[in-house]
Amino acid sequence: MFEAVWFLLIGGLLIFMGLARSVIASLPMTGAMVYLLFGFVIGPAGLGMLDLDLYRDAHVLRILAETGLLISLFAIGMHLRLPLGSGRWRLVLRLALPAMILTIAAMTVVGHYALGWPLGMALLAAAALAPTDPVLANELRPQEAGDDEPLRFALSGEGGANDGAAYPFVLIGLAVCNLGHPDAQSPATLAASLIWGVVGAVAVGWIMGTATEALVSRLRIRYAKAMGYEGFLALGLMSACYGVALMIHGYAFLAVFTAGVALRRKEMHETGDATPQNTLGNVAHGDMQQAAKNPDLAHAYLAESMMTFSVELEHLVELGMMLLIGSLVSTYWRDMLQWQSLVVVLVLFLIARPASVWLSLAGTGTDKVQRLLAGWLGIRGVGTFFYLLLALEHTDADNVRPIAPILLAVIVASVFLHGITASPLLKRYLRAMGGPGKTPDNT
Repeated sequence: MFEAVWFLLIGGLLIFMGLARSVIASLPMTGAMVYLLFGFVIGPAGLGMLDLDLYRDAHVLRILAETGLLISLFAIGMHLRLPLGSGRWRLVLRLALPAMILTIAAMTVVGHYALGWPLGMALLAAAALAPTDPVLANELRPQEAGDDEPLRFALSGEGGANDGAAYPFVLIGLAVCNLGHPDAQSPATLAASLIWGVVGAVAVGWIMGTATEALVSRLRIRYAKAMGYEGFLALGLMSACYGVALMIHGYAFLAVFTAGVALRRKEMHETGDATPQNTLGNVAHGDMQQAAKNPDLAHAYLAESMMTFSVELEHLVELGMMLLIGSLVSTYWRDMLQWQSLVVVLVLFLIARPASVWLSLAGTGTDKVQRLLAGWLGIRGVGTFFYLLLALEHTDADNVRPIAPILLAVIVASVFLHGITASPLLKRYLRAMGGPGKTPDNT
């Protein structure tokens, strides 16, 4: 009977979201909010159907979060279809590096001096909070591959890049926490591993993404082979790329994101400036198999099919991860209700993130509204959750217990505060810019 109730509840939730998605999209709310509440209800504080322990189940939860992030990072990379010389990429780099580093520095100071945490713990919490979330930011995505609206492009690119870019800072936080531990790395070894982690990951992702697109397209165009199974190809590329990056000790999240960007870059090189939707717009559904081996259409068809599959899978990832986080909130909600949680939420959302973004975007040609929106729309979610779990696996639990409920509180606050405001603010911004199809020329 218990299994039957589970199937009924999950099936009902999926059907409800499938029917109500357009209604929810028109309201100041998101699917993540619904899933989080549902997870809370089925958790220990509600029906007690899902009883997770953050410390006991850290390894399994970390693997699930890791898998979900892979899918989302690849999907984001596939959305970013602009030449690497475009000024839009400069916005991405400013947000993913300087803005993130400034945010980490500010939150480390707050944690160490205002909240009284040890330096390693404060840095660990700041590094986990720094990356914006790729899974929960669907409303902020480019509307299609080739959409060059600067705010959407910058926020999406940031969410894809900084989950990997935050990894070195998490490692530094762990290293400070583990000072004196016999397995602790020396500073020189740690610095070398940080540099190699980034360089190796980007190289792996670029080579594998480019090679996959070139190989599959060639087999289809010249030999009518490797037809169909774009979902298998997408999952295979994500998994293989992640595996290779781990084997060479690269930052695997960055590798998977880079693979998506590289595959899209190769498609753009072969297809030209026309967006894939325009390229495939006149192809009837029944002729898609012919399009898959047509030299003029094959590259666009492959990339769009892989991206579509990844986005659909990402919706399921969002559901699953929010149910898990909601259940944990149901377990630890009393620990989350502390003044330190409020301080971190207010400082991160209203001071550290906005100020860091404002300073980092100086000289990029972005206007005041774009900077303010980019500063506010820094969603925290699965990325923060993953780094919390990673910390639990690589340092003593005592180094994480004081910050764990606070990180969960930030995730919940972000899901609701950013979820309520993101769509209305973005719609108002796009109307002021002249509609979704019009973009300013200042970047």
